[in-house]
Amino acid sequence: MARSFDLSVEYSASVEQVHAAFADETYWEERLAGSGADTATLDSLKSDGGALEIVTTQVLRSDRLPGIVSQFHRGDLRIVRTEKWSAISGGASEGTVLGSIPGAPVTLSGTSRLHAGAKGARLDLTVSVEVKIPLVGGKIEGFVGGKLMDLLSAEQRFTSEWITNHG
Repeated sequence: MARSFDLSVEYSASVEQVHAAFADETYWEERLAGSGADTATLDSLKSDGGALEIVTTQVLRSDRLPGIVSQFHRGDLRIVRTEKWSAISGGASEGTVLGSIPGAPVTLSGTSRLHAGAKGARLDLTVSVEVKIPLVGGKIEGFVGGKLMDLLSAEQRFTSEWITNHG
């Protein structure tokens, strides 16, 4: 059974500035370079009338995987992530995120909303993680949920710093 997680982060930058960063190839290349993955690639970045689609792949070497993961997945862990963002309308952008690990019984899907917050932009994300492994799937889902919060916080810090430096 899938687990759902609700996550939120605040940016000091505006919705327009964060959305513009998401549309910038340099932003993605620098974000992926600092992601902590052993290899990370920007597979595609499409923009159409302000709507965005970003596909990335990150690889973690097998020797870096937690024991619970390496018990059920042989070799390196390849994570493919697709984010879609609508053009800004009414001061907000709606998004979706899909994640997959080819060769593993794991799915991740979610919806997001980038909108005005107390000091700038706020990103709210609701994500569902499902690991189809009897008996231990729930434990792995909980582990993934915790890592998602860490990842979202790190990405928020990077995005805020990147916007400040590339203003």
